[in-house]
Amino acid sequence: MRQHLVVAETDTGIRLDRFLAQNLPDYSRTYFSRRIEGGDVAVNGRIELRCRQAVQAGDRVDVDFPVIQPAAVRPEELPLDILFEDDWLAVVVKPAGLAVHPGAGRKSGTLANALAHHFNRLSRRDPQRPGIVHRLDRDTSGLLVIAKSERAHHRLARQFQQRLVEKYYLALAYGSGLQAHGRIEAPIGRHPVHRTRMAVIRSGRPALTQYDVLERFHGFIYLRISLKTGRTHQIRVHLSHLNHPVVGDAVYGKGRLQTLPNKQIQACLQQLNRLFLHATLLEFSHPVTGQRMRFESPLPQDLEGTLNFVRKHDLTIDMIK
Repeated sequence: MRQHLVVAETDTGIRLDRFLAQNLPDYSRTYFSRRIEGGDVAVNGRIELRCRQAVQAGDRVDVDFPVIQPAAVRPEELPLDILFEDDWLAVVVKPAGLAVHPGAGRKSGTLANALAHHFNRLSRRDPQRPGIVHRLDRDTSGLLVIAKSERAHHRLARQFQQRLVEKYYLALAYGSGLQAHGRIEAPIGRHPVHRTRMAVIRSGRPALTQYDVLERFHGFIYLRISLKTGRTHQIRVHLSHLNHPVVGDAVYGKGRLQTLPNKQIQACLQQLNRLFLHATLLEFSHPVTGQRMRFESPLPQDLEGTLNFVRKHDLTIDMIK
């Protein structure tokens, strides 16, 4: 696909990559730098390979865009909790039990299918994952930011990479021995034996989790957790590594439920049927305006009910204000 532009008097003298980013705001300056260096931009009919080349009034600029593949997911009319939406992004609350995108053995019934139905425009960096900038595990609920354009996707992804996004989770974990405040810094990689699982291993990628104890019970601990890196299953792996697996985690906390001496709490947790893990706060800079944006999502009713049951039957022994 080719886009034609004519340089206006007001744009005289600015760099070619900047001119393109200003006049085609769906894409970033970095994106156009790649297009220029790849020979996809012509000025007055001649290929221009220099991003810094200044444009002049009346110049004709042609950009050849690669054909964008349509989303490979089928739109489905699924419920979608949208907290915020503008021309560039949306913030949604994903329920537990909903996979973020199709995967092995799953082609429908995902958040990506719902997004393809609800929004007319989504980023297409990955046709299998339209609009998806970051993920949550299927059984984790909470906040996700969705990109509607390539420019928004690029800038949001860069914020995640540069650790400029604040992400907080609420979790109920087994045990009560953690300090009031702490950090877990341990590398995470693919489990050497169980390849569908992650583990703390020496050859893994650096991972940093910070936590604050909100409430301590005799057999549980209620935490607010901040992720400083975004490794797969990071919270679950780090807490399990400290022998404090997340309640409801059948992978990293297998068998822990059956060890509970309180049969009432055991019965309550058996009915939960999900991770007690909720992405409660998300803060980032708007990819176009630069405005700092902050969104919060309270505990879902099923988690709130479980927490109150534990409060009643296991008794709070310490509450951190």
